[in-house]
Amino acid sequence: MPSKTSSRSSRPAASYRCAECGWTTAKWVGRCGECQSWGTVEEVGAPVARTTAAVTVREPARLIADVDATQAAFLPTGVGELDRVLGGGLVPGAVILLAGEPGVGKSTLLLDVAARVASAGSSAAASGVLYVTGEESAAQVKLRAERIGAVSPGLYISAETDLGQALGQVEKLEPRLLVVDSVQTLSSAEVEGSAGGVSQVREVAASLIAAAKRRNMTTLLVGHVTKDGSIAGPRLLEHLVDVVCQFEGERHSRLRLIRAVKNRYGPTDEVGCFDLGEDGIASVTDPSGLFLSRTKEPVSGTCITVTLEGRRPLLAEVQSLLAESTNAQPRRATSGLDSSRVAMLLAVLQQRAGCLLHKDDSYVATVGGVKLSEPATDLAVALAVASAKSRQALPQRLIAFGEVGLAGEVRPVPGINQRIQEAHRLGFTHAVVPASPTGPGEIPAGFSVREVSHVAEALGLLIAGK
Repeated sequence: MPSKTSSRSSRPAASYRCAECGWTTAKWVGRCGECQSWGTVEEVGAPVARTTAAVTVREPARLIADVDATQAAFLPTGVGELDRVLGGGLVPGAVILLAGEPGVGKSTLLLDVAARVASAGSSAAASGVLYVTGEESAAQVKLRAERIGAVSPGLYISAETDLGQALGQVEKLEPRLLVVDSVQTLSSAEVEGSAGGVSQVREVAASLIAAAKRRNMTTLLVGHVTKDGSIAGPRLLEHLVDVVCQFEGERHSRLRLIRAVKNRYGPTDEVGCFDLGEDGIASVTDPSGLFLSRTKEPVSGTCITVTLEGRRPLLAEVQSLLAESTNAQPRRATSGLDSSRVAMLLAVLQQRAGCLLHKDDSYVATVGGVKLSEPATDLAVALAVASAKSRQALPQRLIAFGEVGLAGEVRPVPGINQRIQEAHRLGFTHAVVPASPTGPGEIPAGFSVREVSHVAEALGLLIAGK
């Protein structure tokens, strides 16, 4: 009879490995010592070196010139803004991950896309779409589909949380489009851990991706996000899928934006705009009007700017209000803008342009809840603050954009002519832009452009009427 010591030493020593970066340790820790990720260290047993032997080739390699590229042609979804972000539509066999905060409209958008794709074919067999939901019952999905008009004869609903059952539905229906809502709610019986864990998400994603590639089936995955806005689960998930899209939007605003963070089939600098309402979600082809106020008379403290969201120019309005401060430390409040950047611009205006603001409370905000993070909005913020200080309104049909440095210089920004063309299309007639060696490009007829190289020059041009 072997002793307890010998039996204990015969078992392989346990080892723990980080699911994110592969870092190993002899004991369990809550935080990876290499990538500093929390909750990613799992027991894997004693590390064993493994090798894979060559097997008989089932399908020989082909010359790239002989590959039929038409099999990967884009399939339009019927939602123009989503097709814009994806690069033209859905690619057969592609796996697309759509991540966003709860309530932003992910399920509503994908249910609408599923119904449109299902209705595009001539028969249910040719356009079958399977919608697998792990968060709602089939009846709840049906109620939402009726509300947004997404009931289609070729759309199948399956309420499953087991990965094996979901794959069985795929084997039975053989759909050309699979929607999984969400990847964190499915779990595999072959892997330990609860649904949403690192191991489960990795196994579910790998199985779904394998099925999509084998069947040439487009797959849309809904992903949850963590408190800091990153996609929940292992980082490997973003590497495995073909397209990663972020769905953004504020709860108090109807505007929703989709950005392609990763796209193997198209650009990653496109942005799709949507309007989320009671009747569903609709594309917004011209969202600039959402970010502009409707005042009949000019008001001091306002300035229109043109920002680039990806490759799309959007007009937005910056508003500023100054009030005499009763505190020793004036208040600096911002909404929709980077507070530290606004504080920097206030200091530049005081030191480089002689605009005394040290005794005023300042409030700077955007219209419509839009968030402006591009440095090109600096000049519009400076002009709005200066206009509020002098109580002189800027011309209503004026736009301004440009980056302002700490020395007060106005630096060139990308897409100057593109911004000017968009402003002209929406009825604006004047623009204050940074001086550029190549110039502003072709100017539309009846449009006036003034180039400035310093913020004081812009203030003197507009505020003092020079």
